[in-house]
Amino acid sequence: MRYESSAGNQPAAHPGATSLRSTTTVDLVVPVYNEEATLASSVETLVGADTGPGTDVTIIIADNASTDSTPRTAAALAAAHPNVEYVRLEQKGRGRALSRVWQASTADIVAYTDVDLATDIRALEPMVEVIRSGLADVAIASRLQPGLEVQRGVRREIISRCYNRLLKLSLGVGFSDAQCGFKAMSAQAARELLPVVEDTEWFFDTELLARAEWAGYRIHEFGTDWIDDPDSSVDVLATAWKDIRGIVRLRRGGPVHATSEPPAPNTGAQILHFIDVGLISTVLYATIFLFGSQVVSAATANIIALLLSTVANTALNRSHTFGVRSPHRRLTAQVKGLAAFCLCLAFTSAGLAVADGFTGAWASIGTLALLTAANLAATVVRFVLMRTWVFARGTRQEDAA
Repeated sequence: MRYESSAGNQPAAHPGATSLRSTTTVDLVVPVYNEEATLASSVETLVGADTGPGTDVTIIIADNASTDSTPRTAAALAAAHPNVEYVRLEQKGRGRALSRVWQASTADIVAYTDVDLATDIRALEPMVEVIRSGLADVAIASRLQPGLEVQRGVRREIISRCYNRLLKLSLGVGFSDAQCGFKAMSAQAARELLPVVEDTEWFFDTELLARAEWAGYRIHEFGTDWIDDPDSSVDVLATAWKDIRGIVRLRRGGPVHATSEPPAPNTGAQILHFIDVGLISTVLYATIFLFGSQVVSAATANIIALLLSTVANTALNRSHTFGVRSPHRRLTAQVKGLAAFCLCLAFTSAGLAVADGFTGAWASIGTLALLTAANLAATVVRFVLMRTWVFARGTRQEDAA
């Protein structure tokens, strides 16, 4: 048995240990509450499923305070199958059950599926493989990608899509479906993220994914067909309201950074993105200056254009060049961006001051050459400052700000 009663007894594992083993161990949790009608058939389906070569799956039934015959059914299933375990929690909450079992797990990968098996269990194999190979830290199923066969009511579909759009706008996340009941993550990611996830109910999934993305973990989505459970007892509106409260809490808090060293950034890609943003900022500056100079003085138009284009430049570099999605510390980034801009502005100002002393036929060429060199140096300095200071990614957990 890989499940332990205390998460504090876990052996320390190297982040890359999963990919070095011939067999990958997976703890697949099935959180349940009063599921006496469907539990047995669902677990039998999971037991008989082909989860791919090189994968050792243990199914853990996590009963969060059921009051019907679910405990007896779960205990019987665990007794009948060597790869099925039963864990009883005396408090309700799907998030609480998942967090408790995952933190106590010693498997290479932890995962979960809803008991209704609305997502095909065959999705587990590619999810495990993308984590085992090191291409992702978290793998999730998504019902909202194009070209999928999703069977559910119009009301639930609209609420789900609106909710996930709200997440993108408010939390800056990139994943498309936060609440699909089929997810997997590496043991390393689970150890670092679960202790800081506060929600114990349905918002648990959203908070876990948001914190994972903010911390720099790689999330891979798999589009999946999905069949709605018509007997679902979830109160959609009440859950949605709790989710909105959870979003507000996350925005008020701070991002949590991974305790392990994040992957080295792709410098070449960042440079190209930085150039892209620079071109956009230049066009924006020119447009604002041309229109502004029609209504105010050229000096005033220049200041307004510089300020607005710098703010836009910092915001675009934040998301496009350096991949910072967390909604936190945007104002801090803007202040640092303006400071970096002022330092770079000093380069060109100094170049102009020196160029004022040029005389003769070659004065114009000398001035242009000097300003070109000053702008190039300023651009290099600005990029370095943004990478190492303005948008530097932390490597240790930070307190909420």
